[in-house]
Amino acid sequence: MKYSILLPTRNGGLFLENCIHSILNQDYSDFELVISDNANTDNTPDVIQKFKDNPCVKQIRNEAVVSVTENWNNAYHASSGDYILMMGDDDYLLPGYFQRMDSILERYEQPDCVVYNAFSYVAPQSIDGNPHSFYGEQHFSFDKNLTTERQLLEAERFSIVRDMFRFKVRIPLNMQTTLIARTVAQKINGGVFQPPFPDHYALNSLLLLADKWVFSPEKWVVVGVSPKSFGHYVYSNQQSSGLAYLGIAADFAGRLPGNELLNGMVVWLLRLLENYPELLGKMKVDRAGYVRRQIYAWWIQARLGTLSRKELRHRFRLIPLQDWFGLFGSFLDAATWKRIYRQLSARGTSSVEMQWHGLTPLPDVTNIQEFGRWIAHRDNMTEESVRD
Repeated sequence: MKYSILLPTRNGGLFLENCIHSILNQDYSDFELVISDNANTDNTPDVIQKFKDNPCVKQIRNEAVVSVTENWNNAYHASSGDYILMMGDDDYLLPGYFQRMDSILERYEQPDCVVYNAFSYVAPQSIDGNPHSFYGEQHFSFDKNLTTERQLLEAERFSIVRDMFRFKVRIPLNMQTTLIARTVAQKINGGVFQPPFPDHYALNSLLLLADKWVFSPEKWVVVGVSPKSFGHYVYSNQQSSGLAYLGIAADFAGRLPGNELLNGMVVWLLRLLENYPELLGKMKVDRAGYVRRQIYAWWIQARLGTLSRKELRHRFRLIPLQDWFGLFGSFLDAATWKRIYRQLSARGTSSVEMQWHGLTPLPDVTNIQEFGRWIAHRDNMTEESVRD
């Protein structure tokens, strides 16, 4: 088996069928789709049952709800492909994915990892109850030196990990945008997927461990946000509910309330230091950068009206004196000023666009399958225009 597509799902029945069809409708046969039903109580089991006779589909079920990490690991251990792709139940695989992958794997003699870009799609009601769909032309903004397909050098990959400790993210921390070889996944210390955010730990481990990592600027998937995904909880300022939904916690000494993705990042950065001391040496988490970004998150929450002035004052009192001295570095941090300028320029825009820069409304598109067709039609029209 060449490819294993892992599809763990938790009450995603309204979106799951579109995702499954996007995978099974590929013009390719050397793959398996492993669906892990996490004790779902909605119509997810009925959706999965529709595909029980498809030879490409392998179904497993947890009789009791487990954490997102355990569900991911269950799907991984049930798979057998040489290469692994993780999909969410509200994501979408664009046509021709496997042929494109075959080509790049052959061109670079079976690399350990391939990272690429994606479209973003936000389903209706996903952010602050907004009734419209939105999309992003680029799910992730790569560095200006990553514009053409090429292999990433070892020193370059290490620098990407080093910048994570400064909270500078230079690759998408989504498993949907990285294909990984099983041989290198088996080398990850402590197991492939670990809490709190299993994709983040895995991808950074792979940056350290892989022998050959290839970058492509192409977009081969659609990363979805739906009313049941963690992204919904993040952008609707309900992050505590999101952590409960995933069955995870992001606790550590010196934790501040606010952005739980940021808190989770500190946890997996500390785990990297613990599990790879020989590779990371004396590297440390940038505490000042962490505090600065939490304060920025508080400001956004206050602007959106989800954080009262009283609670904001309380949070500022939580900052230890030594952290205040570190905040003076904010005056030298260009990224901080860019974020502040963007927010000040966003007056009059929707809360969706305020929180997620670069999204475009799609009022006539109601689901991710329609978006996939819209993208295909648009790109075909562009190609025909170029030929003419």
